[in-house]
Amino acid sequence: MKLVETKIEVRYQETDQMGVVYHGNYLVWFEIGRTKFIEALGFNYAAMEKENIVSPVTDAQISFKKPFRYGEKAMVETWLEDYNGVRTVYGYNIKDMDGNIAVSGTTQHVIVKKDTFRPLSLRKAFPDWHKAYTESLKGESEWLLD
Repeated sequence: MKLVETKIEVRYQETDQMGVVYHGNYLVWFEIGRTKFIEALGFNYAAMEKENIVSPVTDAQISFKKPFRYGEKAMVETWLEDYNGVRTVYGYNIKDMDGNIAVSGTTQHVIVKKDTFRPLSLRKAFPDWHKAYTESLKGESEWLLD
């Protein structure tokens, strides 16, 4: 399984009145990790969007265990949790610098035509992505650090 790590530095603007990272920002961190995961496979969303295709989130699950505060550093681990040719599920752990999981979750995606939101098969529309996703679910662990 391919696992990509992405460093995040907590910015002041990401915190709320309690001095902790506002919960919605963790989904942004998931997106940063997901984008880096896709780039580690050799692809990017911009190329997909040039084809008038986008990849909306169809489901998001998130579990909070420990807050982050301004000035702390976090590490987003991202991997492919599940993929069936149409739906893609990414898994995430956001860890502190001691390796403790503070936030975990998943996001589920499909690809659709931008103008109609009609679902497409990633397997058929982007066979190279399909192959890379299928291969990333198999084999040895691989750690990539951004």
